[in-house]
Amino acid sequence: MSKIKITFPDGNTKEYEKGVTGYKIAEGISSRLAKETLAVKTNSSILDLERPLVDDAEIKFLSFNDKEGKEVYWHSTSHLMAHAIQEIYPEAKFGVGPAIDAGFYYDIDINSTLHEDDLKKIEDKMIELSANSSTFERVELSKNEAIRFFQKKGDQYKLELLAEMNEEKEVISIYNEGNFTDLCRGPHLPATGKIKYIKLLHISGSYWRGDENNKQLQRIYGISFPKKKMLDEYLYMLEEAKKRDHRKLGKQLDLFSTHEEAGAGLIYWHPKGSRIRTEIEDYWRKAHRENGYELLYSPHIGKSWLWEKSGHLDFYKESMFAGMDIDGQEYFIRPMNCPFHIMIYKNKLHSYRDLPLRWAELGTVYRYEKSGVLHGLLRVRGFTQDDAHIFCTNEQIESEIVEVIRFAIMMWKAFGFEDLKFYLSTKPDKAVGDEELWHKAEDSLRNALVNENLDFEIDEGGGVFYGPKIDIKIKDALNREWQMSTIQFDFNLPERFDMTYIGEDGKQHRPFMIHRALLGSIERFFGVLIEHFAANFPLWLAPVQVAVIPVSQNYFDYARKIKDELVNNKIRVELDERNEKIGFKIRDWETQKVPYMLILGEKEQSAGNISLRKHKLGDQGALGLSDFIDNITAEILNKDYKLDT
Repeated sequence: MSKIKITFPDGNTKEYEKGVTGYKIAEGISSRLAKETLAVKTNSSILDLERPLVDDAEIKFLSFNDKEGKEVYWHSTSHLMAHAIQEIYPEAKFGVGPAIDAGFYYDIDINSTLHEDDLKKIEDKMIELSANSSTFERVELSKNEAIRFFQKKGDQYKLELLAEMNEEKEVISIYNEGNFTDLCRGPHLPATGKIKYIKLLHISGSYWRGDENNKQLQRIYGISFPKKKMLDEYLYMLEEAKKRDHRKLGKQLDLFSTHEEAGAGLIYWHPKGSRIRTEIEDYWRKAHRENGYELLYSPHIGKSWLWEKSGHLDFYKESMFAGMDIDGQEYFIRPMNCPFHIMIYKNKLHSYRDLPLRWAELGTVYRYEKSGVLHGLLRVRGFTQDDAHIFCTNEQIESEIVEVIRFAIMMWKAFGFEDLKFYLSTKPDKAVGDEELWHKAEDSLRNALVNENLDFEIDEGGGVFYGPKIDIKIKDALNREWQMSTIQFDFNLPERFDMTYIGEDGKQHRPFMIHRALLGSIERFFGVLIEHFAANFPLWLAPVQVAVIPVSQNYFDYARKIKDELVNNKIRVELDERNEKIGFKIRDWETQKVPYMLILGEKEQSAGNISLRKHKLGDQGALGLSDFIDNITAEILNKDYKLDT
């Protein structure tokens, strides 16, 4: 029998008989490795442990500690859930059941409406099936064989998926597990017995294939782990996340609102929310000026030819709002700012001495999102993007990308986020531009990350239609990842808009263009910020920094003088003149998460000082007003972001 060469992560190689499985290789190394391995990654493919290996390959053993290992674990659990549902509801038909960032879901079609109480019944059946430890068996079929199988089963959803498959380009496979069979590419766990601790979380409605014209199915979300401690920690995190929900805290603290009746996905910023936004934007503008950017303002609508030339009407139209007729011309509300910045660039002839040009804008854009995915501040239809475009020469590309990366890291640290992850997203299937330019752009982004000694992952095919990109994810206080910053290379728009500059040789050259957003959007960033700090904002961001609380009406005049002095020192302050008991006022301001309270009564008025209370820490004793102002002013200027949640 012929041999294949397997290369291990440490660079060592070993020959095996052709057809050896990942499990046999792992078992030959150690029984512990074989037990912990859920699947193997060979070259760029993730395979079942029992899948025969027939070619030379680099191999990686995937456990639950790996992102791909978790995906295999959760995808297998979604199939186990479908099996349990079939046992309880034999008429069930199944849509899709993928792994997601945290857990899995499956879309199902059954004759009854499920309620939260039904989840426990399905959960119990899953535990029962897991105890039987049925193997996941992969079977490859021709397209016609698969169609006949699911016709007999009467599953129209799988038949619709099969109709779009091309067996010349992809292998069609089913997986058998016990008496349950599903259409699936895989891979799966070796057996259901590896699925130990399960929690079904909630049910929602979901239109088949996300199309509102299709039937609405029921989507069940769940999570699973190999260890009970992992599940307990995750459920605790979910409870914490509920307490921190930005929609709940936004209402409680009167920061923002949405109004379905006036337009879904549109944010109304209230005075307190606007104060925070102003601080964020003022800091953003100052940081950009200090880092060599000029600030722009551009229109909110433009003629259709702009979006045709940019490619948005070809590649992005489903995310744009419908056009509008103005004086017999079709206009579109902007989904992005880039064509407008290009128009400013083309307003005059540029020399190589002008470059790089770094132009930034807090530009409000509008994108159509289906109503079912709208979510508070995190998924909206109108948002302000902290956008910028850099126009540079070929020689300046890598240094400019490095500077953007450094700027992004500095910006996130300023807001208290230091745990960052970097991703390099490569050419998608639907793209424009010369292949050689794509490779050059990807190499430029990769070199910038390598030169900065940053660890990064490759997101194959995750680029945008006009170029590759670097994405930066942040981790919040609950260890959740959020996709925020993006740095996108674009060689398409300069070509489409015939952008030029005069080089040192006196000839016309094409500039290169870098799109970048650091915070992403002000709305989404604010939502993340609320949940990260649990709305216990650092002092410099707090909408009300000080509450002045007289113990009775006798001290209102003194309280007003204190308030005026704080206002004169640019401190955000509110005076509580309600006719309520002091204990009630203190508890109320505590729920409003105000960093400092100044309690004023006879003793404070006579001494000309204040009694200081700090949020969550309580009474801090008596203090002179000037000392307090000096202390709080220094704290504000320092922009301390220490979490106090």
